[in-house]
Amino acid sequence: MLRSALRSSTRCGLPLKAVAVSSRQLGLTAARSIQTSVRPSVLRSTVRKSPSPFVATKFDVFVRGNAQIVKVPDMAESITEGTLTSFSKSVGDYVDADETIATIETDKIDVEVNAPIAGVITEFLAAPEDTVEVGQDLLKIEPGEKPEGAAAAAPKKEEAAPVKEEPKEAAAPKAAAPPKPAAPAPTPKKEAPKKEAPKESTPAPSTGSFSRHEERIKMNRMRMRIAERLKEAQNTAASLTTFNEVDMSSLLEMRKLYKDEFLKKTGIKFGFMGAFSKASALAMKDIPAVNGSIENGDTMVFRDYMDISIAVATPKGLVTPVVRNAESLTVLGIEEAIASLGAKARDNKLTLEDMAGGTFTISNGGVFGSLYGTPILNVPQTAVLGLHGVKERPVTVNGKVESRPMMYLALTYDHRMLDGREAVTFLKTVKELIEDPRKMLLM
Repeated sequence: MLRSALRSSTRCGLPLKAVAVSSRQLGLTAARSIQTSVRPSVLRSTVRKSPSPFVATKFDVFVRGNAQIVKVPDMAESITEGTLTSFSKSVGDYVDADETIATIETDKIDVEVNAPIAGVITEFLAAPEDTVEVGQDLLKIEPGEKPEGAAAAAPKKEEAAPVKEEPKEAAAPKAAAPPKPAAPAPTPKKEAPKKEAPKESTPAPSTGSFSRHEERIKMNRMRMRIAERLKEAQNTAASLTTFNEVDMSSLLEMRKLYKDEFLKKTGIKFGFMGAFSKASALAMKDIPAVNGSIENGDTMVFRDYMDISIAVATPKGLVTPVVRNAESLTVLGIEEAIASLGAKARDNKLTLEDMAGGTFTISNGGVFGSLYGTPILNVPQTAVLGLHGVKERPVTVNGKVESRPMMYLALTYDHRMLDGREAVTFLKTVKELIEDPRKMLLM
C-alpha cells in the first residue's frame, strides 16, 4: 500500500516528504501524510483502490467537509438580529440555487434566506423561534446535482399502490359470501342506537356552563416594535389634534364621472387617497412646518419634498410604506403608487426601502367604518392626517338644510414644531381643495 501511495504521489509531482517512507509508519502516519498532500481528485481515486478501511474513512470526512455553511444575511444597517420563523425545507431535501430555504422575522419586515448553491441540506444549525444574529451559522448544504433516484422513486410507489389495491378488492367479494349464514348481524344494530343515545344526552349539561379559557401568545417582533414606537410618540411629542369636516360631494361626483374611463385606460382605480395626498402636498407650500421634523431636540428640519407614509393594515400589524416625492406626482400617479405598495404589504413583500423615511402620514380609518378618531404621530414626523368614513348628514347650505356626504378630518401634530394657527390653516386648506378639486389646478 505504501509503495502504491509513493507511486501515485510521484506521478502527481508531489515531494517525497509528503509521504512516510518508513515501513514502521504504515498506519496513521501514511494516512495523514497522504490526506494533507494529495489533491481531492487523487484522494477519491485512492479510496477506490485502497483496501484499507481506515484511510477511506478519513477521506470520507474530507469530502464531507465540502458542505457549505449558510449564514444569516445582512438585513439592514439598523437590524442586527431577528427571529427564525421557519425552514421551508427539511434535512435531506434538495434545493436549487436561490431557492428560499428559511424566513427570518424582524421588527420591520420578513427576510427570506435563499440557498447560495444547489445541493442537499445536511444539517440545521438553528431551530425555529430562535433569535439569530447577522452572520450566524444557519444550516449546511452539501453541493451537488439533483439526484435522479428521488424523482424516479415517486412514480414507482404510485404504480405499486394500485397493484396492491386490486387483490384487496378481489378478496372482498369472496369474504362477502360467508356472512349469509351468520346470524350475529342484528347484534350490532341493537348496540348502535344505545351508543347514539348517550351522545345526544351529553351536550345537555354543558349548555349551562361558561367558558373561561385564556390564551397567551408572545408578541411578534413587528408588534413589539409598533408598541415601542407608539409609546415613544406619546412620551416625546407634545401632541395635539384639531378637527374639521369636509363636504365630499364634488370629489364623489368627479370620481363617478371619470373612474371608469381612467380604470379602462390606465388600470388605476380612482380613490380618495390620491386627492387627499395631492391636497396635502399643495397645502404644505404655505405651511412647510407640517412637513418638517425636530432633530436632537433643538434643530428644526424643513424639506422641499414630500414623502407620504400611507398606513396599511396587515395581519402582522400596521405598516407605513412611503410614496416618494408626492408633490411631483399627479393624483392618479399617487393612486398607482399606493395600490402597488398596498399589494406588496398584503403579500408580505415590502422591503426596508419601501418603508424607510416618510415626512408626513395619512391614515384612512374610514375603510373600516370609522366615523371619528384621533390619529397618533409617526415619529419623528410632525403631523398625521386622519381620514374617516363618508356619511350622509344634514348640513346648512345657503340657508337651507340639505343632506350631504360628509367626512370628519383630524390632524394630530407636534406642538413643539407646529403652532395651532398653522395646523388649523393647513387642515382648512385641505378641506377647501377637496370641496372644490378644480383649485388644485391653480396652485
